[in-house]
Amino acid sequence: MTQSNETHQIDPCTLVLFGASGNLARVKLFPGLFRLDSIGRLPAELKILAVGRQAVDLAAWRADIKTMLDAKFKKGYDASAFERFIARNFYHANPPTDPDAFAKLKNTLSDERIFPQNLAYFLSVRPVDFAPVVESLANVGLTQEDKYWRRVVIEKPFGTDLPSAQDLQKSITKHLKESQIYRIDHYLGKSALQNILLQRFTNTILEPIWNNQYIDHVQITNTEMLGVGERTTFYDTTGALRDMIQSHILQTLALTAMELPKDLSPDSVRDAKIKVLEQIRPIPVNELNKHVFRAQYAAGEVPTSDGKTEKVPGYLEELARDNNGEKVDSVVETYAAMKLFIDNPRWQGVPFYIRTAKRLHEADTCIAIRFKKAPLQINGGQNQNWLIIGIQPRECIKMEIQSKIPGLDIKTRSIQLDAANRLPEDDTVDAYEALLLNLMQGDNSNYLHINEAEAQWRLVDPVVKAWAADKTSVYQYPAGSRDPEASKVIFESEDQFWRYSIELGGDK
Repeated sequence: MTQSNETHQIDPCTLVLFGASGNLARVKLFPGLFRLDSIGRLPAELKILAVGRQAVDLAAWRADIKTMLDAKFKKGYDASAFERFIARNFYHANPPTDPDAFAKLKNTLSDERIFPQNLAYFLSVRPVDFAPVVESLANVGLTQEDKYWRRVVIEKPFGTDLPSAQDLQKSITKHLKESQIYRIDHYLGKSALQNILLQRFTNTILEPIWNNQYIDHVQITNTEMLGVGERTTFYDTTGALRDMIQSHILQTLALTAMELPKDLSPDSVRDAKIKVLEQIRPIPVNELNKHVFRAQYAAGEVPTSDGKTEKVPGYLEELARDNNGEKVDSVVETYAAMKLFIDNPRWQGVPFYIRTAKRLHEADTCIAIRFKKAPLQINGGQNQNWLIIGIQPRECIKMEIQSKIPGLDIKTRSIQLDAANRLPEDDTVDAYEALLLNLMQGDNSNYLHINEAEAQWRLVDPVVKAWAADKTSVYQYPAGSRDPEASKVIFESEDQFWRYSIELGGDK
């Protein structure tokens, strides 16, 4: 996270996109690069080399890029910006059956009249291909930094558990230095997530109370109204814990709980995150049911955009549908909740409750902090203070405090201090746009260091293993419902509850 992206010089470079015809490139990468170009954030000399398995004529490829942009920008776009962007784009066929494919790629890239020699490789390929592609690039000298920089973006997931992540790291570090490796977690490109760090440390009123002296507990939530959809095959080998908690939610926790970095340089920010992730207490496997909870959505009804409801199938029904009607007794979780403790002076004794779910009653990504009871309790007590940082769908910060109800009696009620982090006139930046810009700038603070990835896998692996071994039927919750009542087993005290929407009155 550089202090000023606008003043950060970007070297002339070539962005090499593997998997250029895939969905990520079509929906996110090319539209994102075009938007960065249209607002003047790309260097004039930048070139984009798409790498695909099939031979495609350059004119046909550039026409295909136009279809990607037309699909994304339905209201149209500036013709001169399009002409400038399309001229940056080239295509190289890299057939998997050609033993000389990467030598030919090197020959293409060696034309310095077209391609600047600082090279950034974006591997939008299957996870099993990460290490082979890096090795193939290295074998023809395309990762060497003798005169120019070379960077490699590796998409999520980085391994499927700690041993596989370490094996992947071992394979790619034969050819790359850690400074060359950019492990992407697109959540870290979200402006709302980056804002957590800035709101914490640029406001004097927050830092003094951001500790166990004042905070009762912290909740980090990512819930969706959508189901698994067409991803049943992937999801049934992954589950909510590995899909969301191991990556996005633990990164959100790191930003919420980390200490003040010495500066905003990439190394300092990542060092602070690594430190707090490594301070999370391991989950005791012999007391798993007090610290974690899993469930699966069953058939139910979910709200629609027109204010009505629709009936939707349960996860097992969707799984059977995609297995030619064959019944599957899967214990994979679509709901996962965990209680974590951080063993350091700031957070000792404060529970962090993290949860993610499909098919809940609302879509919400937020951080909710409940403070301890006030020293003055009136008429048997009152609601405790909350600070809520909304990430999506609304980027905001809200504080709930107690205020006297006007009148003759001494009574209080909760009122909100509400501020939008995003105003109507603010730029809307896609996470991939921010991360692509960071890549070209050489700013890896919003990419994962290997120590972060290992700490996250080390935390969740024992739970994943225990859940996989336990074939007992998983708790079912109706699609469109709130958190399963049984999930409250992880709470430290009876007066704790899952915080829902950030509207007053919707908290219990």
